[in-house]
Amino acid sequence: MTIRALSSSTIADEIERYLRTGDADMMGAWPGDIMERGRRQHADIRGALLAEVRRLAKGRTHEAVPDNVGVEFTRAKVEPMVRGLFPKAEQDVVLATLGKSVVYVTSETIESIILNHGWDRSAWDLANLFLLSVGAELLCPDAPRVVGISEETTCYVSPDYFAEDDPFADFIVHEAAHIFHNCKRRTIGLRETRTKEWLLDIEYRQRETFAYSCEAYARVLARGKGAGERRALAAEYGAERRISEERVDPAEVASIVAEAAAARNGWKVILARCAPTTKPRSALQLAREMIAARDRADGI
Repeated sequence: MTIRALSSSTIADEIERYLRTGDADMMGAWPGDIMERGRRQHADIRGALLAEVRRLAKGRTHEAVPDNVGVEFTRAKVEPMVRGLFPKAEQDVVLATLGKSVVYVTSETIESIILNHGWDRSAWDLANLFLLSVGAELLCPDAPRVVGISEETTCYVSPDYFAEDDPFADFIVHEAAHIFHNCKRRTIGLRETRTKEWLLDIEYRQRETFAYSCEAYARVLARGKGAGERRALAAEYGAERRISEERVDPAEVASIVAEAAAARNGWKVILARCAPTTKPRSALQLAREMIAARDRADGI
């Protein structure tokens, strides 16, 4: 079945709505069957997004990204975290994944990101991340002001990373920590079991807490030469409110970092503090529970 376009102004309205909100759920304004509408919508809204980003960013520049920030640079940032969280047999596989995970959102990469990213909302979020890095007006006053976004096994990082002056900040470690709950073990070739599906089992509500704790603890380890210095740095971190994220309790993160700094393996402390309080259920277990519930409802 072919659906007739309502009007060119309706298409224009949908494009404008996407540019201001990131919402691209409606395809009814575009003509054709569902496949054709999707293709046309994608081309129109992404082309408009790229044009708007170019307009807003014209004449502006972002922090320079050094030439030597490839795989080895990323690997060095995340290696202590991986060594502390994973068994030895799995560490090299995880490191190989994380080493290739970082994409810097720059004037050289933003066009490809906007046109080729698989999700319309994510392309919009990354466009705002780029605009923020060049000091431009955002697409919407309420757009999230973020410097990093993690999706599946990719970490999108702002060039502002190289201008950050907070001694306890590391966007790369933060976003890499999110990969652990975004990525299934089988995706990178690790053995998966009924109760071990994701790289790490993190309580959903604790995901940001986990990432902020890993970020701060990584900096404590990098700066502290011994146990005493690490404890002092953890205390320094906790003495100042450094997190504005509404989903995170800064005091809880400070507590986790302090406990981690006093432990032999602080990474395990962070994982334990952010783990689910109940044992995760496998898909098979969930299916069995649904069948049992249905049978009970039917009086069987």
